[in-house]
Amino acid sequence: MTDTVQVYRVYIKASPERIWDAITKPEWTAKYGYTGLVDFDLRPGGKHRTRPTQAFIDAGMTGDLVDGEVLEVDPPRKLVLTWKLLMAPGDVSEEPYTTLTYEIEESKTAGTRLTVTHDVTGAPTIAGMVSGAYERLDAPPNENAGGGWPWILSDLKSLLETGDTIVPAP
Repeated sequence: MTDTVQVYRVYIKASPERIWDAITKPEWTAKYGYTGLVDFDLRPGGKHRTRPTQAFIDAGMTGDLVDGEVLEVDPPRKLVLTWKLLMAPGDVSEEPYTTLTYEIEESKTAGTRLTVTHDVTGAPTIAGMVSGAYERLDAPPNENAGGGWPWILSDLKSLLETGDTIVPAP
């Protein structure tokens, strides 16, 4: 799936505030998905970036992994930002910034719904990456392009609900 607007939804047994913190605080983002230490200036026009964890630095990735600008903030309900992956090889550097929206909605019957909408218009390589199209289930973890948003959101859900991630930290 490499649609230009990709929508992913997961229901998490956690409060909207806890999910917000897991998205916007580096002590959380270092624990799930591809890891990384987020920095947010949570105001419209503010910058955001994801810095490398020690594991990335040890692998030779010392620069920022992701950067962009905050477009809209409504804690703990909505965060909209521009997003550019800086750590990927190849033609990704030529692709434009994309738009990423997190919407967090509490439900009385189904936990809290987290919807991630990623507008990847004009960024076909990023579209494939974030959709999980390049995932190789038979590859060693350090050689896998990964499962994109489906994998990140599954890992976030596991962490918030159980305290463990899908792939435990070494």
